[in-house]
Amino acid sequence: MRIAIFGTGYVGLVTGACLAEVGHQVVCVDVDAAKIEGLVRGIVPIYEPGLAPMVQTNHAAGRLRFTTDAVDALAAGEIVFIAVGTPPDEDGSADLQYVLAVARSIGRHLDRPVLIVNKSTVPVGTADKVRETVAAELAARGIDIPFEVVSNPEFLKEGDAVNDCMRPDRIVVGARGEAAFATMRRLYAPFNRNHDRMVTMDVRSAELTKYAANAMLATKISFMNEIANIAEKVGADVEMVRQGIGSDPRIGWHFIYPGAGYGGSCFPKDVQALARTAAQHGHATHILDAVEAVNDAQKGHLFELMARHYGGVEALRGKTIAVWGLAFKPNTDDMRAASSRRLLAQLWQAGARVRAFDPEAGAEARRIFGERDDLVLCDSAEGVLQGADALAVVTEWKQFRSPDFARLARELADAVVFDGRNLYEPADVEAHGLVYWGIGRGRSVKMDP
Repeated sequence: MRIAIFGTGYVGLVTGACLAEVGHQVVCVDVDAAKIEGLVRGIVPIYEPGLAPMVQTNHAAGRLRFTTDAVDALAAGEIVFIAVGTPPDEDGSADLQYVLAVARSIGRHLDRPVLIVNKSTVPVGTADKVRETVAAELAARGIDIPFEVVSNPEFLKEGDAVNDCMRPDRIVVGARGEAAFATMRRLYAPFNRNHDRMVTMDVRSAELTKYAANAMLATKISFMNEIANIAEKVGADVEMVRQGIGSDPRIGWHFIYPGAGYGGSCFPKDVQALARTAAQHGHATHILDAVEAVNDAQKGHLFELMARHYGGVEALRGKTIAVWGLAFKPNTDDMRAASSRRLLAQLWQAGARVRAFDPEAGAEARRIFGERDDLVLCDSAEGVLQGADALAVVTEWKQFRSPDFARLARELADAVVFDGRNLYEPADVEAHGLVYWGIGRGRSVKMDP
């Protein structure tokens, strides 16, 4: 099938590459000429495991093209994806300006029937707005071309997006008629061979499904962080609690890991957008509001543990803190709403210095923070330890999971580890003469009075 995709961010680029991988002819269009030029030369602007070789291979084979010309893209597509960003507006609601700009462009240049697919994460009712926008542009041209708008939300995890796209656990499609469902079944047939993964529904239900899924996962994370904070107060170990409740199949193991708070481009904005949508319809979202509040507070908890260890915020002045991990999660260079950003800001405000390392997010950190005297971005996990007083683990990259604790004890002047992802067993850390602080564990049992 011939497919046009508007947007070459995480969703558009991954979707385009994976559809080309299974044999479809795909054209990706973007207004960012520099990005398109780079993609044509094989430069993928984001770090996502497996994405770069897939883009390069399919581009070389002619199945995946890149352009800034919307007319060129529409001429090549019988299915047109809208996969542009929906950043939060000032009130937290989703900003649809880019989605509707694409809709206007489609309406201005459309010359034959197409199926328009909303892949962007959008509020309930957006498909209707897209349909109205396209229709208005067609009417202004004095022509009547049949088209349909369906909702096909993405469920891609950053860091595992290619695998999620190639081996989806479900393909949600919302449409108004069987013809649209049939077209989407043909599109996704290569991903559906083992069993039917397509879940069909009306358009508005599909739009809400995406927000509901992300809100549920965010809720599980905030709930476990709430339990972790209670564990600290009562002297329990949240990791033991996690094992106790995770073994219940009704709860399960996924997304019940306490930590320094969730970030990224999806959970924070989607929880807010869903709450704002509900508010626009006169409904108060008490749970979603609490999820957001707990997460916002949790991002400051690692700094609170540091202040507790040193006997107050003032005692952090002049300290040098080594930081492992800057991205909001492993296997990405994305620092949007990352917990590390809150921690670094708090440390700098307290007068501390930071030496940081992330396997992929170093360049992004330089772009965000620029050059400053109180930040040194290092090239290795070992390099950040030089001259550091303490270590804070913020992102759970695999290479941080089994450190040389004896080396940490030698190189960290204050011999203390703040584990923002509960990667380590307190007893293992303490056995090497280090003090350990974790999330929901407080100062480890051996070190307590």
